[in-house]
Amino acid sequence: MAVCAAVGCRSADPASTLAQIRARGVLTYGADLQGGEPYLYEDPKDPSHLLGFEVDIMDALARRLGVRAQMKQYAWSNLVPSLQRGDFDIAMNGLEATADRAQQITLSTPYFVYAETLAVRRGAPYHTLADLAGKRVGTLNQTVAHDILRAQPVEPVLYEGNEEPYADLVQQRTEAVLLDNIIARRYGCIPSKPEVVCLDGDVALGTYVIGTRKTDPELAKAIDEAIAAMRADGELERILRKANLWDARQTGPFPEVAPDAGVRARSFDFEQAKLFAEGAGYTLFISLLAFLLAVPIGMLLAVARVYGGPLARGAARVYVELFRGTPVLLQLYVLYYGLAPWWSLGPVTAAILGLGLNYGAYEAEVYRGALLGMPRGQTEAAKALGLGPWQTLWHVLVPQAMRLALPPMTNDFVSLLKDSSLVSVITVIELTKRMTIAAVDLRGWLVPGLACALLYLALSVPLSELARRLERRLARDQRPHAL
Repeated sequence: MAVCAAVGCRSADPASTLAQIRARGVLTYGADLQGGEPYLYEDPKDPSHLLGFEVDIMDALARRLGVRAQMKQYAWSNLVPSLQRGDFDIAMNGLEATADRAQQITLSTPYFVYAETLAVRRGAPYHTLADLAGKRVGTLNQTVAHDILRAQPVEPVLYEGNEEPYADLVQQRTEAVLLDNIIARRYGCIPSKPEVVCLDGDVALGTYVIGTRKTDPELAKAIDEAIAAMRADGELERILRKANLWDARQTGPFPEVAPDAGVRARSFDFEQAKLFAEGAGYTLFISLLAFLLAVPIGMLLAVARVYGGPLARGAARVYVELFRGTPVLLQLYVLYYGLAPWWSLGPVTAAILGLGLNYGAYEAEVYRGALLGMPRGQTEAAKALGLGPWQTLWHVLVPQAMRLALPPMTNDFVSLLKDSSLVSVITVIELTKRMTIAAVDLRGWLVPGLACALLYLALSVPLSELARRLERRLARDQRPHAL
């Protein structure tokens, strides 16, 4: 009660949502701008203004309810759970009607009929989905296309955006892409990608719907009535024709709601545990190799900044500021997608290289601080023993600096272990990505989240303990320090 008084709590009255919408004059809907054209996108002339056929549908629908529509930006994969927790009134953004979603939320009358379209490289020996057995096929996560691929003997490759699957198809990282015909015709089979061809025939048909909470029956009924009225007076057809989306599929009977693919686990069973363990293995593998790359890069940069000439110091500083001053996510995108026309890297290779180059900049500053912290007497003693500058550096200064740098190195490795979750944007299914997939399958985030957290702890705590023991072993005083 105290928390509700402090921050406010949403009314639990099922009949109040529609009344609240009309009272405030705004119908909020969750959507993701990353979906892009033709769904919804920012006006190039005025970024504060949204365009797209779904924007037009929402404006018309809200007008018929006597209010105005307001979009709220949410990741597409989180639209359903965000709707259920009350972050917005309805969800509308290419939301496919499936039996699984129908159990979680109320689905409206369809406003668009789509077809699953298979795209391949021109001249490829594939004509149907059955021809792709054992091959890598790209699609979007949490879609009907993903469910279709999981029921086939292919390797699904998951993406978060519409452009990336077809870019990978052109680069021969995948053999095909299965997505809605809207996406295929606007991002895949286009003049700028002559290598990509969309195969004739629909793999499957489905519908786009609007989602409301189970506790909002009045709102769901009002939306259905508004869509029916838009279809009856031709406004829906005019909107779809304006976006060049009207076709024969829109005039026929609606296809049945896509059934559950039958491959989803409804509990965290042994098979799910195996998938999580596999994801943890990928996370550890990528993190270890990336850190093994970061350490020598960092040491070379540190030596260059402390002992190098003006040119070496300047180049090292530019590297450190560039990789430390830009997000690692951006660097992964540039390595995997930006450089693809000239240098096509595999996803795991790009992940290791991206994390290694980024953390090399952080390690450089750790080692530079350790080198600058070495007593001057160490260098003088080395000279007295007849050691040259390079011998002094590699036999006296660097070993002692590494001992001093060990605690922050351990901290950096644990950070890298967690930052490896970002590599899912370049199609690597590591531990965190596995958790998000499982959360959808299990219809809940708590159990997969706890399992993911426990596995991260299982990876990081032993490494931290190993580093602590190594610190004790390399310390001059083997006794623990008293506080």
